[in-house]
Amino acid sequence: MRVVALADTHAPRSWRSMPLRVAEQLADADLILHAGDVCVPSVLRELAAYAPVRVVKGNNDGPDLDAPETLELILDGLRVAMIHDSGPARGRLERMRRRFPEADLVVFGHSHIPLDESGDGLRIFNPGSPTDRRRQPHGTVGVLTIEHGVLREVRIIPVS
Repeated sequence: MRVVALADTHAPRSWRSMPLRVAEQLADADLILHAGDVCVPSVLRELAAYAPVRVVKGNNDGPDLDAPETLELILDGLRVAMIHDSGPARGRLERMRRRFPEADLVVFGHSHIPLDESGDGLRIFNPGSPTDRRRQPHGTVGVLTIEHGVLREVRIIPVS
């Protein structure tokens, strides 16, 4: 299963339409995870043209975005949780383990800083932002390859 993860698209300020390099990553996605700060629902419609989309609400998402604060799902046997804001960097891994005790992977956003970290049987992953890179050298998305309950590959892909 090929899953594309993204967050913090901040449309329409940062995302006016689907960036070409994001579309290239979505072309063969089985599922898209958006970890919040979509800002306008039209982004989700654009994404859904490529694959089913699962989303959580970010701190900049209004009432027009019908999404939960957290989400837990099983993807090809892998237990995945999603939240927008995972809190401060210090203690993040332990905090996410307490918040999602059954998860194998937690996908989050908010900081716009790509991160892939593991410990205590948990992997936490922030794909960064494809369009609002802030202090990062590139806008990014994440690509996850899941096979029979195992996270086979995790990549952070520069898209700008």
